[in-house]
Amino acid sequence: MVHEVLSDLEIRIDQTKAQVKIGEMPIFTTDPLQVRQLLQNLIGNDLKFSRPGESPIINVFCEISPDHRIESGTTDRKVCQITVEDNGIGFEKKYIDRIFGVFEGLHGKSEYEGTGIGLSICKKIADRHSGNITAKSAPGEGASFIVSLRLEQIGAVVTNGENRTNCFYIDGG
Repeated sequence: MVHEVLSDLEIRIDQTKAQVKIGEMPIFTTDPLQVRQLLQNLIGNDLKFSRPGESPIINVFCEISPDHRIESGTTDRKVCQITVEDNGIGFEKKYIDRIFGVFEGLHGKSEYEGTGIGLSICKKIADRHSGNITAKSAPGEGASFIVSLRLEQIGAVVTNGENRTNCFYIDGG
C-alpha cells in the first residue's frame, strides 16, 4: 500500500528530490481505502513541510508491540505502531493536540498550500480502527507521526500473504 501511495505522489517526490525509505511492514486486515488516505496525508505533509533548499528524507516503518497501551484504562493488546518521520521544518511540542483539529494548520496559506484537514482525517481514521495518532517534533528538527492500531480489533495478522484483498500489505521493498 505504501508503494501505491508513493506512486500517487511520484511527481511531488521527483520535484522535491525526496528520499523515501520503507521498512518492514506487517500484513493485517484493515479498511484499505482509509489507511491509504492516512498514509497519503502523512507522507504528503512530509513533502509539503520540508526545509527550504533541502531534499526531504522520509522514513516509514512499523513495530509490533505486544504490551503497548493505546489509551489509559485499556487492557494491554498487541499493537502495530506505524511511524512516518521526516527531516522537515518541525513544530513546537505545544501544538501537538492542535494539529489534529479541523482547519488547525500552524502556517498561513501563503506559506504552505493545503486545506487544514489532512491530520484531522488521519485522527478520524486511527479512531475508527480503535487506535490513535500522535506526533513528536521540534522546530527545525523534523517530525515523527506515530499511528497505533490494535491488531486484535482490526483482525488477525495474516502471515502467509493470503487474502490480501482487505489487508494493509507492504513488502518492505
